[in-house]
Amino acid sequence: MTIHAINVRNQFRGKIREIIEGPVVSEIDVETPGGLVVTSVITTRSVKELELAVGKEVIALVKSTEVSIATL
Repeated sequence: MTIHAINVRNQFRGKIREIIEGPVVSEIDVETPGGLVVTSVITTRSVKELELAVGKEVIALVKSTEVSIATL
């Protein structure tokens, strides 16, 4: 699945490999089928709201110096 209703062109589908949760921000490692690991730092609140968990399929959206996570 590719998200078309967003202007971010660099999209990497993968599964969450690791979540390092902090009190304010958390680090999310997403591994693509090809073995590429993309890391995103997002708010811990977003981790909870998106119900992110190890093994969940997501799309890493990469724009400039920012990596965003979208649920499928």
